[in-house]
Amino acid sequence: MNDNTVRPTQFATKFKTRVIVEDVAIVALTFVFLIFMVFPFLWVVLTSVRPDAEMFTRHLQILPSRVTTEQYRALFASGSNFPRYILNSIFVCLVSTVLTVLVSILAAYGFSRFVFAGRRKIIAGFAFSQLFPFVVLLLPLYIVFWRVNLVNRFVGLILAYVAITLPFCVYMLLGYFQSVPKSIDEAAVIDGCSTPRVIFSVVLPIAWPGIAATAVYAFVRSWNEYLFALTLMTEESKKTIPVGLANFFGQYTTDWGAVMSASVVATLPTLVFFLFMQRQLVSGLAAGAVKQ
Repeated sequence: MNDNTVRPTQFATKFKTRVIVEDVAIVALTFVFLIFMVFPFLWVVLTSVRPDAEMFTRHLQILPSRVTTEQYRALFASGSNFPRYILNSIFVCLVSTVLTVLVSILAAYGFSRFVFAGRRKIIAGFAFSQLFPFVVLLLPLYIVFWRVNLVNRFVGLILAYVAITLPFCVYMLLGYFQSVPKSIDEAAVIDGCSTPRVIFSVVLPIAWPGIAATAVYAFVRSWNEYLFALTLMTEESKKTIPVGLANFFGQYTTDWGAVMSASVVATLPTLVFFLFMQRQLVSGLAAGAVKQ
């Protein structure tokens, strides 16, 4: 009787100890992984506020002896083109993101609701287009844009960004729209809703997490793009952030303080946009889980 009561207790204790050890190990590994992920960005931030004399030292010094904002003041000083780079990137990326998401919504809804000849092949083409190296399109795209006077114009760069981000965005949204039952569309049509109203008033709120994820992908992809911006925008006043960052690297010398501070500033818009869309993503998931 006594043995029968002790053995389950010992088993429960060993099981609880094992679970605690596994949880601690998972937390420790996650913490180590986060250190490796965060440390490069943290090092960039610390280097951007480090005095020039401490930029290259024999001994590893993680924290600067004093914090300086000289590099940031130089970036936004009068005569600097860096503020113009930021405004150009924000304008181009926001417009291209809005256009990409809008076209992706319409295309993904059509592919998810209608059956037509070649539908599967087109969807497969969206997926396989991501395996295609877009760098081979630079020369023909430049020739076409030069003939239609779209070189050094924001319209041309926006069209290029929409073209390279649209296939994957359509493929991404297609999965979200397919998860929405067609009976919802049919009920809305019976109530007198037109097709645009069904898309934007009925289906869109349900698939809002997918819209947020698509917008984040399109914005980050456009913000970090370098080759198309370098090729299509040759005027100094039309350059974007990635091209502007490359200007800090000279042939023989590099101003690493300016590079680090510019990198920090260039990261902030994407971080703010991601945090904003993350909030919308979470609110969309919560709204779908609560019965109105």
